[in-house]
Amino acid sequence: MLDLIIRNATLPDGRQAQDIGIQAGRIAALQPALQAQAMRELDASGQLVTPPFVESHLHLDSTLSLGLPRLNQTGTLLEGIALWGELKPHLTVEAIYERARKLCLWSIAKGTLAIRSHVDICDDRLLAVEALTRLRADMKPYLDIQLVAFPQDGFLRYPKSAENLARALAMGVDVVGGIPHFERTMEDGAESVRRLTRIAAEQGLRVDMHCDESDDPLSRHIETLAAETVRHGLQGRVAGSHLTSLHSMDNYYASKLIPLIREAGIGAIANPLINITLQGRHDTYPKRRGMTRVKELSAAGVTVAFGHDCVMDPWYPMGSHDLLEVASMGLHVGQMTGVEEIKTCFQAVTSAPAAILGLEGYGLHVGAEANLVLLQAADPIEAIRLRAERLYVIRRGAIIAQTPKRETLVTLGAAPKFIDFTQAGLNTL
Repeated sequence: MLDLIIRNATLPDGRQAQDIGIQAGRIAALQPALQAQAMRELDASGQLVTPPFVESHLHLDSTLSLGLPRLNQTGTLLEGIALWGELKPHLTVEAIYERARKLCLWSIAKGTLAIRSHVDICDDRLLAVEALTRLRADMKPYLDIQLVAFPQDGFLRYPKSAENLARALAMGVDVVGGIPHFERTMEDGAESVRRLTRIAAEQGLRVDMHCDESDDPLSRHIETLAAETVRHGLQGRVAGSHLTSLHSMDNYYASKLIPLIREAGIGAIANPLINITLQGRHDTYPKRRGMTRVKELSAAGVTVAFGHDCVMDPWYPMGSHDLLEVASMGLHVGQMTGVEEIKTCFQAVTSAPAAILGLEGYGLHVGAEANLVLLQAADPIEAIRLRAERLYVIRRGAIIAQTPKRETLVTLGAAPKFIDFTQAGLNTL
C-alpha cells in the first residue's frame, strides 16, 4: 500500500499518462497504469506535474520592507542601497523573521520549495543572519533555505566584512557571497573575488557572487571569478548572479568570456524583473534591457537560472514571488519565444537552479524526494503563458498547499461572466 498515487500526469519532458507512486516521502514508482493502491489518490487529468520551483536568488532580509523608512523615489539601484543603509539601524530580529516568513508562505502557495537567499553581513549585529538561520530551521518541514553571506557594502570597502563573514559562517550560513563591482576600484573588486573564493575553497563551501551588476561593459569580474574557480577546483560549486555587464559587452569579448564561464562550470543567475528595471537607467534611447545574455549562455552549455531577487523592498516595489512570472519576463526580454527556448525558461526556474544550488533528491525519478507541484496546465509552455494555478503542492509526499481550479464561465446570449477562483489555501502551516 503506497501513501499517495498521482494518476494520469503529464511530465515536463512530454511523457503523458504517467502514474507517480509515493512512499515514505519519496517517489517509489513512475510509470503508466501503475498497478498499486494507495491511502490517497489524485487524478491529474492529464495536467502537468513538475518538481517544485526553485528560487535561486532572493533577499529575504529585505523582502516586504517597502516604504521603510521611505519609498525609493528614483527607483534606482543606488538609492535602494542607500535606503537599505537607512533602514538597517532600525531592524530587529523579529521584524526580519516575520517578513521573511510571510514571503515563504507565499512561496509555498506558488509551488516554490527551495530558496537561496542572500543575507547582508554588513550590519555588525548580524540580526538578519540570526533571523534567517532560525527561519531556515523553522521552515524545514515545508521548504529548504540556503543562505549566502552577502557583504552588501563591499567585502573590502566595509571594514568589518571579513570579521562578519567569519562570524556568519560560524552561525551556519551556507554559501560565500560577494559584490566586486561595488568595491572602490576594479582592482579591489578583483582582489575581493580572490579572497572570497579562497575562503570558500578552504572551508568547502559554495560561492554565489553578485557579479558585474552594472551597465559598464568594462566591469569584468566574472572573468576573475572564472579563473579563481578553476584555480581552487570549485567547478560546479560557483554561481555568478546578475552578470548584466555582459549585456553591454561587445560581441568579440563576449565570444571569449562565455566559453570561460562554461569551462569553469559556473552557473549564471539572471533576475529578469529586476535587471530590466534597474539597468539602463542612464540611457536615453535606445535603452538597454540589461539582462545578461541568457540565450547565448544557454546555447554554450552554461547552466542558467532565473531568480526573483526582490519582492516589495527598497529596490523593487512590485512582486508576489511567482516564479512563473519571472520565467515569462525572462523569455520576453531574452526574446526566447522558440518552443525549446520557452522550455529552457521553465527549466530556469526548476531544474537549472536546483543544479546550481546542489539540491539532493530533486527531480522526477524513482528515489527522488516526493516534492511535486500539480499545475493547471497541459505543459510547461502553457504553465508560463497562463501563470498556471498550483492545484497541489506536495512536500515529501504530504500535501501542504492547495488551490482551487481557475474556472471561466461564459453565459451564451448575454454579456460574458467570468468567475476567477485564485485564493490559495495553506494546510498545516
